[in-house]
Amino acid sequence: MSKEAIMEAAKQSIIEADEDLALEALADAEAEGLDLVELLTQGYSAGMKELGDLFGMGEVFLPELIFATEVMKIVSTEIEGKMDMSSMKSKGVFVIGTVEGDVHDIGKGIVASLVKTNGIEVYDLGREVPAEKFAEAAIEHNAQFVGSSALLTTTMTVQKDIEEALKEAGIRDKVKTLVGGAPVTNRWAEKIGADAYCEDASDTVNYLLKWIEEL
Repeated sequence: MSKEAIMEAAKQSIIEADEDLALEALADAEAEGLDLVELLTQGYSAGMKELGDLFGMGEVFLPELIFATEVMKIVSTEIEGKMDMSSMKSKGVFVIGTVEGDVHDIGKGIVASLVKTNGIEVYDLGREVPAEKFAEAAIEHNAQFVGSSALLTTTMTVQKDIEEALKEAGIRDKVKTLVGGAPVTNRWAEKIGADAYCEDASDTVNYLLKWIEEL
């Protein structure tokens, strides 16, 4: 089976929320000796991004997105297990969470999985996380990177609070901050003093790997 066909099958498995097809694509990728991180980014994650775009246009609905996310979690866990992440030397530490007042964690979960498969240690704080908790976790785990997701315009201000909490904790100059979520923009990131705005999981990984090279 060609690499292109496997990548397309992986992508479609997420769009169709088809767990059997997703695991079949993974098995085919292994049989062909493909890079599993590439499969995750260019196959499954590409499907998730397309589904997210369709959701934004009102062509698919939340239940479909949730089912697809469950499939994404399953294959991400499988890939992490096969790559034996525990034996990989950590390139850095990343703390991530969905901000207080926001229960959405679909995109955040995908970001966490993708970052982890790139050899970066991830501490996922979950959802409804207060600003102070981000700072506390960054100190506790000696993190170099702090990411926050806000899916509602009403909760975006917590991302600004995180910047302040990191300053108050005396570690703002020791970490890079990333912000994301549907209503979040590059302009917002600049306004609150965040180091980067990330549109999706691939964006996040690219920023982290670039910064790690500069460390």
